[in-house]
Amino acid sequence: KDIQYIFSMYYNKLEVARFDSNLGKFVGYTEFGVKNAERWNKDPSEISGRKAQRETYCLHNVGIDYQTV
Repeated sequence: KDIQYIFSMYYNKLEVARFDSNLGKFVGYTEFGVKNAERWNKDPSEISGRKAQRETYCLHNVGIDYQTV
């Protein structure tokens, strides 16, 4: 439960939008990012896919990392 998955999108070294697994939604940081975040948040398949990435990538690898430590 302490594991957080963050997927950030950048353009020209500026963070445009981010998915945060603790919030469970996309957040936009620029005008372009806000518009896209609103569109992505309306798509249930996009949100569920990003939530599944936390399960697939983070929780799988944290178990491996703790075993090697």
